[in-house]
Amino acid sequence: MFPSLCRFHRQLSRALLPLVSRPVELKVFSSSTHGQRAKSSSAASERKKFYQDVTISQGEGGLYEINLDRRKLKTPGGKLFTVPNEALAIAVATEWDAQKDTLKFYTMHLTTLCNTALDNPTHRDKDQIISAALKFLDTDTVCYRVEEPPGLVELQKNEWDPVLDWIEKRYNVVIGSSFSIMGPQIPEETKETFRQHLGSYNVWSLIGLEYVINQLKSVVLSFGLIDRHLTVEQAVLLARLEEEYQIQRWGNVEWAHDYDMYELRARTAAGALFVYLSSESATMKKKILQD
Repeated sequence: MFPSLCRFHRQLSRALLPLVSRPVELKVFSSSTHGQRAKSSSAASERKKFYQDVTISQGEGGLYEINLDRRKLKTPGGKLFTVPNEALAIAVATEWDAQKDTLKFYTMHLTTLCNTALDNPTHRDKDQIISAALKFLDTDTVCYRVEEPPGLVELQKNEWDPVLDWIEKRYNVVIGSSFSIMGPQIPEETKETFRQHLGSYNVWSLIGLEYVINQLKSVVLSFGLIDRHLTVEQAVLLARLEEEYQIQRWGNVEWAHDYDMYELRARTAAGALFVYLSSESATMKKKILQD
C-alpha cells in the first residue's frame, strides 16, 4: 500500500546514514519548531527530580492514583490526579518512573492528556470536543491535492487514495479530494455519520482522539490509526507526505527532520494509546497491554 512512500523514506534514511555516526544527544521536543526556540521551550519544561519511587493505588470510587514516594500526584489545577482504570495508571506511572535526574515534562504525553481531562482548562463539554475534532475534516491533509510537480501528484494519488477508499467503505461515507484551495465539499451526511461515531467515545477517549487528529491534521488518518488500519509510522509518514517529497528533492536541515519525525511519532503514539486505555472496553485494554 505504501511502496512509493516507503521507497522515498528508505532513500532519505540512506542519505542520513553518514550523519548517524556522529555523537549527538537526541531529545524529543514539545514543540515542532527548530533550533534555539525548541531548546528554550524544552528547558522551561524541565525540573529536578524530587522522588525515588512511583506506585499506583486505588482510591475512592475505584479510581486509581499515582504516588511519588508517599505524596499523591496532583494536576496543574490542584486536583488529585486520578485515572479511571489500572491500565492507564500503569502507563502514566511508567512515564514518571522513566524520568532520570531531570523531569522532562514535554516527554510525558499521557500525563499531559490526563491533566487536560481532569482540569478541563478550556471548559468544553463532549459535544464541543466532537465539533472541534470534526473541524479538521474540512481541511483534512489527505483531501488537498497539488497539480504539480508530477512526482508529488503521483505520490499523493498512490498513497492517499487507498486510505480515502478505506475510510469511505469502512464508514459508508463520501469524502473525496480536490485540487481547489477550498478543498472538497464534505457532505453533511458524512459529518453526521462521524459525529455519531465520535459520540460513542467517552470524554477521555475523545480528548485523546482530538489530540491525535491535531497532530496529524487529519481525521482520515487518525481514524485509520485508531481502527488499526494504519500503524503510527504509516500515519505519520502519510501526514508528512509533501514534506518527505520536498526533503527527498531538495535535502533537509541536519537532524531537524529526525527531531520532527520522532517527536510527531511520539505524540501520535501517546494519543492513540490514551484513546485505547481510556476506552470503557476492558477487552480492548487487556489486548493493548498484552501487545
